[in-house]
Amino acid sequence: MKQIMIATSNAHKVAEFTRMLEPFGYEVKSLLDLDDAIAIEENGATFQENALIKARAIHEKLQIAVVSDDSGLAVNAMNGAPGIYSARFMGEDNGYDVKNQAIIDEVNKHTDRGAQFICAMAYIEQDGSEHVFTGVVEGEIATEIIGEGGFGYDPIFYYPPYQTTLANVSEDQKHKVSHRGRALAQLIAYMEEHHS
Repeated sequence: MKQIMIATSNAHKVAEFTRMLEPFGYEVKSLLDLDDAIAIEENGATFQENALIKARAIHEKLQIAVVSDDSGLAVNAMNGAPGIYSARFMGEDNGYDVKNQAIIDEVNKHTDRGAQFICAMAYIEQDGSEHVFTGVVEGEIATEIIGEGGFGYDPIFYYPPYQTTLANVSEDQKHKVSHRGRALAQLIAYMEEHHS
């Protein structure tokens, strides 16, 4: 059985990828399976570059197929910030309740409330060929923090078709429209075409 490495230590993500990739004959591995951590410096200027940096570092070391992603929130009124710095925005000591309120306060000074969740997913095949798939979901910054579900910036990301934030809908509803789900769908479509 071919092996594929998912560049994450998140057990939920591993389970999601396993469900999607096993039908293609892959045994899914993750960073949780490694004895030694692989040092990766994410110094790209875009989500796509960071996803590829991660995937290349792992592929170089293990010589197996790799999938990695980089994602975050881009706010129009903040010139695309926090963007690639979404996880590190305002420092890692501040919780998302503080970060979310800070973004609301900033956006309240502007007329444009538009925002996007963006996910770039890099796939490097065993032979080293590289592909990047990008999923985007369009929304707005809510006027207040709404919802207990989700994580990160979900409680301030208002999704117009649902008329509420992504933290205020079921996991299923969120996954149907999520940026990661959309990028993953493109990856699966590519695999169906080339690896069936």
